[in-house]
Amino acid sequence: MQERIVITGMGTVSPLGLNAKESWSNAAAGVSGVAPIKQFDSHEANLQVHIAAEVKNFKPEEFMDAREARRRDRFEQFAIAASREALKDSGLQVTEQNAGRIGVIISSAIGGLHSLQEATLTNYKEGPRKVSPFMIPMLMANGGAGMAAIEFGIKGPCFSVASACASGADGIGTALMMLRTGMIDAALAGASEATITSTGVAAFDRVGAMSRRNDEYMMTPQPFDKNRDGLVMGEGAALLVLERESDAKARGANILAELAGYGATADAYHVTAPHEHGAGGAAAMLMALSSAKANIDEVGYINAHGTGTSLNDQAETRAVKAAFGDLAYKVPISSTKSMTGHMMGATGALEVVFCVNAIREGILPPTIHYETADPECDLDYIPNKAREVKVTLALSNAFGFGGHNAVLAIRKYS
Repeated sequence: MQERIVITGMGTVSPLGLNAKESWSNAAAGVSGVAPIKQFDSHEANLQVHIAAEVKNFKPEEFMDAREARRRDRFEQFAIAASREALKDSGLQVTEQNAGRIGVIISSAIGGLHSLQEATLTNYKEGPRKVSPFMIPMLMANGGAGMAAIEFGIKGPCFSVASACASGADGIGTALMMLRTGMIDAALAGASEATITSTGVAAFDRVGAMSRRNDEYMMTPQPFDKNRDGLVMGEGAALLVLERESDAKARGANILAELAGYGATADAYHVTAPHEHGAGGAAAMLMALSSAKANIDEVGYINAHGTGTSLNDQAETRAVKAAFGDLAYKVPISSTKSMTGHMMGATGALEVVFCVNAIREGILPPTIHYETADPECDLDYIPNKAREVKVTLALSNAFGFGGHNAVLAIRKYS
């Protein structure tokens, strides 16, 4: 019989808080993390989008050496902060004896966009000799993983998965498979992202994916609402400590939940648009349930990808219907991106944290800003207010540009 893989630690840095407890408390309370952009002057940059879900009051020197913080991109700083919390929460001690048996899979869809933009401007204005010698480690997408391994002395497999907005979920799923095969005994897995730059905002806006409701930022994004007009960019990190059940029990760890299953598919349809019928997403959900040895009638909650774009929300609704049939109308679904914004590759990891807490506390976080029903999105989206429901199995959906679909199944531990 296949041994269960369990979650023993969680750490987050998000638009809703600087730790996992604060982030979850605000998500359950329906708090919005969206506000006018503070990291740069979006008006001076001539952008049409002036809002984002930024991490507030983050001081990297509180989580790492100040000198090292200056040599790390913002996404790498987030990764270290969330990793430190997750490891502390788990109680897992890294030693010379176990260091080579612990993996680090910290994913990022884009990597050090802050540093890349800054270096490009410096090179253009002042010449190549003024570009930082730390530029490469600051921009590389695997920087969060590599620096966490160095920071905490972890010597097992260490890498980053890049599958756009599915990166975090795919990284966690990869860690699950590595644990199941016995390649490692524990994993620090999740993702980090920091793309709120003039380049990042301009690029996503040019794709037609961004909400421009600058004067009504407290009412956007609006996932699954008829009047939704696009995503709001977020940032942050979320990390989990994963272990085999027997190892976690042997060291007396507090087991938070079981990471029960993982499914991943490709739409093979379009580089930015989801398959119109949600076929790939449906297949990934069913694959995750098969991996978890669970049936569709066991699912008590779905944390949706739910970006607030017209195409995504419609396609995801169709995907749930394709996977669940008539049961689709009975499964509570919510998009916590309505509060956190879209943290790109990191959101899928944060939403696993939310699923764990939803299961443990019997509280399903809401989809805020929901006002007007869309005939094409007609499922139960837990509008505006959290719901008290006992759940034993939840799914977390993460779909990304390129047609990537990743779904994780989280089960109540008993």
